[in-house]
Amino acid sequence: MKRNERNKRLQRQRLLRVLMVVGVLLAVISVPSFAQEERIKDLASIAGVRSNGLMGYGLVVGLDGSGDQTSQSPFTVQALRNLLTQLGVTIPPGVNPQLKNAAAVMVQAELPAFSRPGQMIDITVASIGNAGSLRGGALLMTALKGADGQVYAVAQGNLIVGGFGVEGRDGSRISVNVPSAGRIPNGATVERAAPAAFTDGRVALQLHTPDFTTAARVASTLNAVYGAGTAQAEDAVTIRLAPPHPDQRVAFLSELENVRVEAGQAPARVVVNSRTGTIVIGESVRVRPAAVAHGSLSVTIAERFEVSQPNPFGGGDTVVVPNTEISVAQQGDGRMFLFDAGVSLAEIVQAVNQVGAAPGDLIAILEALKQAGALRAELVVI
Repeated sequence: MKRNERNKRLQRQRLLRVLMVVGVLLAVISVPSFAQEERIKDLASIAGVRSNGLMGYGLVVGLDGSGDQTSQSPFTVQALRNLLTQLGVTIPPGVNPQLKNAAAVMVQAELPAFSRPGQMIDITVASIGNAGSLRGGALLMTALKGADGQVYAVAQGNLIVGGFGVEGRDGSRISVNVPSAGRIPNGATVERAAPAAFTDGRVALQLHTPDFTTAARVASTLNAVYGAGTAQAEDAVTIRLAPPHPDQRVAFLSELENVRVEAGQAPARVVVNSRTGTIVIGESVRVRPAAVAHGSLSVTIAERFEVSQPNPFGGGDTVVVPNTEISVAQQGDGRMFLFDAGVSLAEIVQAVNQVGAAPGDLIAILEALKQAGALRAELVVI
């Protein structure tokens, strides 16, 4: 009896273990594998829906003696003469105003897509003369034109300048940030709407980064969601769309831009900024088998001057003779590290960190690997 009870208990334990293993397997299988999907609005934009740059020439007045020096900036006086003439003020011939409180500036703005007359946009004002500071100045009415020469906005208002400068009579000067430029929030009023290609009845998506794989996946996903023929990839950038009805384009696009698509992998690329020493290595970068030795030479040059004095009654002169000493030393232990086939990004970084390579040394290593044909990536130097 005791043996039978023991056997039954063992069988129950084995059955319980099997059920636990099966439950774990079912749980693992049932967990969905979420890919790194992105919204279409983060991958692409609507063709023709973009901002337009505006620019204008104007005058800033009301400065506290920090304006343009008219002898070196004659265009400031010319602009002021033209402005006063339009206002009915005539400056006698031969009179050259010595302005200290006015400065010639360039005004820039971005006209957003679908802007309508009456809307307000921000502007940036920057001095083009030798004005010391624009702090406390006011921009006079300035017409902002587009690339076609048409006026799309009119700007004016008081400037907000984040920097300041202090100058002494002896010419010494201290400047914080840039006092010769400023901004005016809502400083321009839109007078004309910019033409948009969105109104011609055609709708297309343009990828921010050209990629054939991403374009094909976007088109395939949209056709699966909205039906065959909804999207067609024309190239690595453009996906032509066919809205259900021309009057429903806005509703269609509002749903479409939230559809998630798995984007294609970025190309294998190593970006090197030679000025700052910044190095960015992409995830897809791989290295073929290669061995790299890391080491550097330290060259020291020391130059001293010694006095050479002749013997007594020798008849010579005392002269100064340069004495130069040059020494060469090998820094580091010159260790060599090996890259196996298909080495990943993490392994590359780990190997380079083990030998203590500086950014400049790492740039040299990557360039040597590329020349040797072992670096399976595009090396971009900016």
